[in-house]
This record gives sequence, structure tokens and C-alpha cells, in this order.
Amino acid sequence: MSFPAPRRLHWLLLISAVVVFLDRLTKTLVSASIPLGGAVPVIPHVLRITHWTNEGAAFSLFADSAAPNTVRWALAGFAVLVALVVLVALVRLGSRVTSITVALALVFGGALGNVYDRIVYGSVVDFIEVHILTYHWPDFNVADSAIVVGACLLLLDTLLPSKSDSSQARASS
Repeated sequence: MSFPAPRRLHWLLLISAVVVFLDRLTKTLVSASIPLGGAVPVIPHVLRITHWTNEGAAFSLFADSAAPNTVRWALAGFAVLVALVVLVALVRLGSRVTSITVALALVFGGALGNVYDRIVYGSVVDFIEVHILTYHWPDFNVADSAIVVGACLLLLDTLLPSKSDSSQARASS
């Protein structure tokens, strides 16, 4: 008698929940501690904790739109759609914890964190500001970081050879 593989989905959803929790916690702390437009240097000329709101998409794309309410709801709708697609993928792949499922859990948590802000507040709080030499990276937050790390893990997974590929190559040698 064979038993079905144990589900690991709850661990993956826990990763997403931790991302949402840390995102909400940090945004709340920044909003309560730093006035809008203010900044606290962490590493002079490299890293500051700021307090900005982003009504647009990544890198403030569409932030100065003539129809901000339309942009708000379009971005929120798109983020909800992405979150649902990622959730379906997590449910289907949730029997194992792999780099792909962890990546999806990070993207799911990040999407939920930012969509919450967009729906409840109309904008997303961004607070991490990085300067590298003369380059200024646009401010971002924990949810953005989780999405980027998840996307990088997915990219790495597609670029690196899989174990089955390397075992097939050895078998054919």
C-alpha cells in the first residue's frame, strides 16, 4: 500500500505569512517613527531608512498619472491576479519544499503585502534607500525585497541544470 506524499504547503504558506508580517511591521514602524519625506542614515552615503509613499508601480511607474484612482485599482487588481496565480501554483506544487516553491511563497507574501497597502491606504510605503557610489536605487520595502528574491530564485532555477539533467548526462556517458 502506498501513501500519498505528505503536504508541505503549510510551511510554504508560513513563509508567505512571515513576509506579510515583517512587511506590515516594518511599514508600521517607519510610518510611526519617521515623518513622511524624512530619513534616518544607517550607513552614511550608502543606506538610509526613509518614509515615502508610492502610488505607482515598481520604481514609481505611473505615480504621476492623470487618473491616480484608476492606476491604484488597476495595480491592485493586477497584484491580486498575480497572487492568485502564484497561490494556485503553490497548491499544485506544495507537496515538496524546493527552491521553486520557496520562491513562489516569497512572491506570494510580497504581493499580498503590497496589495494590502494599495487597497487599504491607496499607496505603498517604501523605506529602504540605497546609494552605490553615484547611483541611487529607488526606495523599496520588505515586500518588494521578497518579490525580487523569489524572482531571482526562479531565474536561477531555470538557468542551473537540474539533477535529472546531470544524472541523464552521466548515464549516457
